[in-house]
Amino acid sequence: MALPLLKYAPTTQNSRVAALRVGSDEDPKAVSLDKALNREDQNFVIEAAYRQLFFHAFKVDRDRTLESQLRDGQITVRDFIRSLTLSDTFTRSFYNLNSNYRVARHLVEKLLGRPTYGKSEEIAWSAVIMTRGIRGAVDDILNSQEYLDNFGYDTVPYHRNRVVGSRDLGETPFNITTPRYEAYYRGILGFPQIVYTGTARTLPERASQRRGGFPQDYLPWVRTLPALRTRGGTSGNTSIDYLAKVPYRSLGR
Repeated sequence: MALPLLKYAPTTQNSRVAALRVGSDEDPKAVSLDKALNREDQNFVIEAAYRQLFFHAFKVDRDRTLESQLRDGQITVRDFIRSLTLSDTFTRSFYNLNSNYRVARHLVEKLLGRPTYGKSEEIAWSAVIMTRGIRGAVDDILNSQEYLDNFGYDTVPYHRNRVVGSRDLGETPFNITTPRYEAYYRGILGFPQIVYTGTARTLPERASQRRGGFPQDYLPWVRTLPALRTRGGTSGNTSIDYLAKVPYRSLGR
C-alpha cells in the first residue's frame, strides 16, 4: 500500500520569493528548449541537463537516443530529465550508493532546484521511495505544482537561489553541499583522493649546502666535552657531593 506524501512545513521562504537583485552573477541561469533556435542551442540545453543531474556526464553515461528524440521534438525537456533520473547511471551511481534520505535530498535539490525543508521533507520523500520506489518519487516530483510552476515542460531545472542585500554570495552549489557519495561509501571507495598532475618543484642545489649554524655540525665537538666523558662505566659527575659544596650562611652573621 502506497503511503501519501507526508506533510512538512517550509523552513525558509527563499525559494518562494523572487530574486531581489538583477544582473548578479548569483542570479539563476534558466536554460529552455523553446529558446533553442539551432542545433548548437539544443546541445547547450542537453549539456545543461546532464550537468544538473550528474554534474559531469562521461561519454558512456550519455543516451544518444534520448538526445535525438529531444532534438526532434518527440519528448520534452521534462521527459528528458525524467529518463536521465531513472537511467542506469543514476541508479548505479546515486541510488545504489546512498540511503533513501540522501536520495530524497538529492532529488529535491536537482529536480526542484532548492534545499530540502529540513529532515521532515527528507522523511516524507524517503517514505515515497520506500513504498513506490525511485520511479514513484521522481514522477511525483515532476508532476508537482512546484516543478511545473518553476520549470514547466521545456526548462532545465536549475538552482533557485535568493540573493539578499546582507549577503555577498548566494547559496552554496548542491554538488558541494551534497556530493555524489555519502561518507560511508566515500570511505569504502577511498575518497577523497588527491591526484597531483603538475610538475613537482625541487629545491635548488644551493639550498642543500650548509652555511653554518646547523646543530649536526657541533655534535663531534659536544662529544669531546668533559661533562659527557664516562669514568669506569659511570658518569663522571655522579660521585660529586653537591650539597657539601653549597656555602653555609648562618643567621647570626
